[in-house]
Formats: sequence, structure tokens, C-alpha cells
Amino acid sequence: MDSTPPTSKRIKTRVVRSGGRLEGWFSGDNELIWRYRFETCTKVINNPKVVSFDWLKSQKLDNVRRLLKDQFLKRFMEMKGNIYPDLIRIFYTNLRFEGKNLVSHVKGVDIEITHDVWAAVTGLKYAGLRINKGNIGVVEDFNKIQYYKSCLKNPQAQVRSCYVGGLKLDERVLVLIVTWILTPRGSNHSILTEEDLVYIYYIMKKIKIN
Repeated sequence: MDSTPPTSKRIKTRVVRSGGRLEGWFSGDNELIWRYRFETCTKVINNPKVVSFDWLKSQKLDNVRRLLKDQFLKRFMEMKGNIYPDLIRIFYTNLRFEGKNLVSHVKGVDIEITHDVWAAVTGLKYAGLRINKGNIGVVEDFNKIQYYKSCLKNPQAQVRSCYVGGLKLDERVLVLIVTWILTPRGSNHSILTEEDLVYIYYIMKKIKIN
């Protein structure tokens, strides 16, 4: 009768994983190895959110579905696959820009993400207007509070802050997609920034976003 404790296999696996040489995962830069050991390895990797376009149709959100398809977001928003947190941490630890391309190194493999590669994988188009704090002014006469009130079920309501609650259904779904998928952030999903509202404005007006 085997007297090996039932947990021995799990213990052995841990030893093998933790005893590997980190140097083989990097491009020989000791500073990157230090950063991974004391910073990146503790980072929590959030599972990406996805939206099924068939689900939008089943919920009678056809207008939202059409607007997102107009922005070429279907493939990107429906992307699924296995997630490997350790490899993601290594990828971001080694990440750098070379010209306009993203370059990294993971376990002896050099990775270069060009515009063409990114477009082929995600289906996103490099066309349209960019949205960030530096160029919100490209939307002429855009007023954050006025536009927010136009998105409310009750446009006559008194407004002190721009909250998700009270938005019309289409706008509320689009806000969730913007803040959880397109420009995800770790917290404060209930309060809308000016950038969030510009995103919604562009999508609703069918203005192409880069």
C-alpha cells in the first residue's frame, strides 16, 4: 500500500515552479528581474470582461449592438481565451516602446506588436479621433453637464455629479462597456468622467474613435 501523503504531488509542483531560473524569462536585464521579484509578481491580474453581441440582441439592445459594430468593436469585445497571469506579468515587466511598436520578451521569445498585428488580432481600426484629456476640445461646444443631463431618464433632474444611476438604458450599457472594457479602471465605475461622456457622445453620434 502506497504510504506517500496525498499532498506530495502538489508540494512537488510548487517546488518545481518556484525553483526555476527567472533569468530565462527575461532579456538579461537584472533591473527587470529585481522589478519583477519585488513589484510586478504581486500585481493582481484582472480577468478581462467580454460582451456577447448575441446577448445584446436577446436583450433587445439592438441599437447598442449596431453602434458598437459601427465602431468595429465586435471582435475585440467578444475575445475569449486562456489567461496566464505569470506570463502577463513578465510581458508587462519587459514592455517598452520601439518607435510606435510595443516590444517585450517572455521566456526567451521576443514579441513585437505593430499596428498591423494589433488590428489583425482585435479587429480594431487605426482611424478616427483619439480621446484623452489633451484633445477633448475637438468636440465643439461640448458641455459635460448638459450632455449628461440629455442622457438621463429625467433631463430636468438637479445634477451635482455625473452618476451612472438615472441614465437611459442604452447610455448606461455603453457607459459600462467604456469603463469596464474599452478604458477599464480599477474603481469609481459609478461616477462618469468627462472622457467617459465624450466616448458615449462619439459612439451615439457614430463618430469613429481611434
